[in-house]
Amino acid sequence: MIIAIDGPAASGKGTLARRLAEHYGLPHLDTGLLYRATAASLLDADRDLHDAAAGVAAARGLSLTEFDEAQLRGRAMGEAASIVAALPEVRAALVEAQRNFAQRPGGAVLDGRDIGTVICPLADVKIFVTASPEARAQRRALELAERGEKADYAAILADIAKRDARDSERSEAPLRAAADAALLDTTRMSVEAAFAEALRIVESQRRSR
Repeated sequence: MIIAIDGPAASGKGTLARRLAEHYGLPHLDTGLLYRATAASLLDADRDLHDAAAGVAAARGLSLTEFDEAQLRGRAMGEAASIVAALPEVRAALVEAQRNFAQRPGGAVLDGRDIGTVICPLADVKIFVTASPEARAQRRALELAERGEKADYAAILADIAKRDARDSERSEAPLRAAADAALLDTTRMSVEAAFAEALRIVESQRRSR
């Protein structure tokens, strides 16, 4: 069973993907980490984030499982990843790796921004997770504060608006819900309530396909 979960930053898709993977005993890939790791590699090498050739080389050198999440989860790296993810050449370099991960025996859970539309268009289950920009900014601020980082709500909200626009308007694999994806708005949901609804959606889509 392949479960594709898409959505904008801080919508809760990563948390739901991890919980679903654990529930069904499936491997999980946070595809956003691939773009964050690519961006980190470019920054470490003092390369321009808009340099497509350098981005492709960095993307091809990634491991799918060995990430320093503490380094990659920061707000600045999220912004850098959004820039790198807008490069068609970089996206193309990472498509095959993501599709290979999805084809593991038994299936997998992948979350990102183009899983249901580009990476796994034939996924057994597709969920598009969303939430209001204000709710997402509040969640991200809490995450940063818990890690001891500066959490400026207004700046985070502005960053989210900028990333939403960049992700939705890019020419290659823009952020959008697949036509057959179930929409899950987590704005006013607790983590447990959102997970319960995600489980309901998974079981419903499994029965209907």
